[in-house]
Amino acid sequence: MKKITLFAFAVVALSLASCKKDRVCECTTVTTPAAGAAVTTTEEITVKKAKKSVAKDGQCRGYVYQETAPTAGTKTDVTCTLK
Repeated sequence: MKKITLFAFAVVALSLASCKKDRVCECTTVTTPAAGAAVTTTEEITVKKAKKSVAKDGQCRGYVYQETAPTAGTKTDVTCTLK
């Protein structure tokens, strides 16, 4: 009887740890033009009913983009962290 109770408790604990819920992602964007000062903005994105791994691989993912052709241009660097 004790083994069944412990097993059931372990299953419930694991299911709660990996459940889908709303996740908040904070993204900081640094835009650096070819000439001029850099501009920094911060925004929060709510990912609805998602597991932590799905949120990190989806909307809570950073990137770097730089325009290089035909001339060097603006560089955009987005860094995201899951709260």
